[in-house]
Amino acid sequence: MLQCGPMRFAILGSGGVGGYYGARLARAGHEVTFIARGAHLAAIRERGLAVRSPALGDFTVRAAAEEDSSRIGVVDVVIVAIKAYDNNTALPLIAPMLGPESSILTLQNGVDSVAELAERYGEPPIIGGTTYVATSIVEPGVIEQTGTHRRIVMGEVFGHPPRLSDRVRTIGEALAGADIQVETVEDGRVPIWEKFILLVSVAAFTGAARLPIGPLWADEHVRARLLDGCREIEQVARAEGVPVAPDMIERVRSYITNIPPTMRSSLLIDLSMGKRIEVEALQGSVVRRAARAGVPVPVISTLYAVLKPWAHPAG
Repeated sequence: MLQCGPMRFAILGSGGVGGYYGARLARAGHEVTFIARGAHLAAIRERGLAVRSPALGDFTVRAAAEEDSSRIGVVDVVIVAIKAYDNNTALPLIAPMLGPESSILTLQNGVDSVAELAERYGEPPIIGGTTYVATSIVEPGVIEQTGTHRRIVMGEVFGHPPRLSDRVRTIGEALAGADIQVETVEDGRVPIWEKFILLVSVAAFTGAARLPIGPLWADEHVRARLLDGCREIEQVARAEGVPVAPDMIERVRSYITNIPPTMRSSLLIDLSMGKRIEVEALQGSVVRRAARAGVPVPVISTLYAVLKPWAHPAG
């Protein structure tokens, strides 16, 4: 995949994350099609997709939007940004958009996404990525950003040895040209797992306690157990051969110390709104992987049991 000009992107999951990055790519001149439905789809078609960002500036893009992916044609890159619990119904939508040179870049939470995609489409198209951004849909066709973070870390996840491929460089250049903070790496598994170590424990504790991070981190006992949860996940990563940073826990400690105390995980937000939560892709994945590797994870296992009944809220 050696591109000199605009690329063709399809955004599978045009919510806060996918919609935001797709809008930036469209604004930079790339051909972007948003896959959406309902009122959000209608609003994008009628008025375009608006991004409100007090820190970086507001803008609106006009771009194609479809519910039926078979109407889009073959694209260069499919960006997957759906919630993991929608994979069974949403991932089949990728098939009509793939050609022999197409890539699939997943930005989903968790560590299972690359394997699930590879099971359907083979390993060659798959690129692993993770993202750090605070965005949400505030009304159909409107995405609001908090702060300035818009970072994607991405790399190959299959094949040995790890390598920085031409296609990762090319897609990275397209993202950077759209004012997205991008880091391309040789081993895409590492940033995915490093975020996973932080996310799973923070989401579990904030969700179980129904509290933002501030009061949890301020309590010495809770803080220690939260870090124990991170250590458990780190051990699972190492058991699977993923070389996460040796100072991973200190990085987590520093990161949480410096984030706003009002920070609520997306799992907590979804839980408080009565929505489905990604407990199976996060805490459940840790428990299942730990069992296969023979790694004890008592903290995460207990919090998984607390949160599991809320995977499918009543009504």
